[in-house]
Amino acid sequence: MQGLARLFGIRVILRGDRLLLSGALEGVERAVPVVRHMIELARMRVGFDASDIARFAEERATGGPAAPVEAGEPSRIALPGSRRVISPRSEGQRRYVEAIDSFEIVISIGPAGTGKTYLAVAKAVEALYRKRVRRIVLARPAVEAGENLGFLPGDLQEKVDPYLRPLYDALEDMMPPERVRRALDDRTIEIAPLAYMRGRTLSDAFVILDEAQNATRAQMKMFLTRLGLNSRVVITGDKTQIDLPNRADSGLLQVENILRNVNGIALVYLDAVDVIRHRLVKHIIRAYEKDTVEGEPR
Repeated sequence: MQGLARLFGIRVILRGDRLLLSGALEGVERAVPVVRHMIELARMRVGFDASDIARFAEERATGGPAAPVEAGEPSRIALPGSRRVISPRSEGQRRYVEAIDSFEIVISIGPAGTGKTYLAVAKAVEALYRKRVRRIVLARPAVEAGENLGFLPGDLQEKVDPYLRPLYDALEDMMPPERVRRALDDRTIEIAPLAYMRGRTLSDAFVILDEAQNATRAQMKMFLTRLGLNSRVVITGDKTQIDLPNRADSGLLQVENILRNVNGIALVYLDAVDVIRHRLVKHIIRAYEKDTVEGEPR
């Protein structure tokens, strides 16, 4: 509440179940829709912090999506064994979660901070807990090493950990650490470089390919053809962060075009409006987009 008061230059007093706003009329009028938004999110059991409040206020001031996301039961991700419920925080995120529920393959394209990986991992954990799948497979291209990992020191785990750490972070935010360790030990959850998917069939699995913009065309085809019975695939990527020597080699750019109209596959775009990180991240993304050289594909 202190953050709300500072942001709008007003006094905020909580008395029982009543919230009182006082101060300059302009500040109170600006605060009211933000408070209503916060109340609606609280009813949906969606957590938020001071940075979220600032984002709500900014969206309201700029005509953005200040209205609460209609996150009904299908859009909410309940993790069994935990009181925590993960809900979409934007309309784009809601469409993304609903696509994962409805399609066997979902391709999500958008900038950093839009929840592409986090929401996909949450849906994977939910599916595992509810026994809809028997395992989770998380893959990333280790593009910085060219996926030629043999020259790096250490065993396989030590070689690939730096590239796969964001996936571990997402898992550990949703599952008790001991449960994560057990699942990794018994291979209920597998985290591996994309190159290690070759020659396998992934059945009864929830499979996520993260940072897909750095998969080559051949790797992307290899990955998609690993899909076995009773499996779901989510592919996430950001076309503005392609690290391959030749941008045109990106498998994400290819599948965006050739799989666009294939039944059973959903293509979901997220943008700066869906950014949930620090409010400045949204401005940074837009500034980079504006600075993109004219005619260069994004």
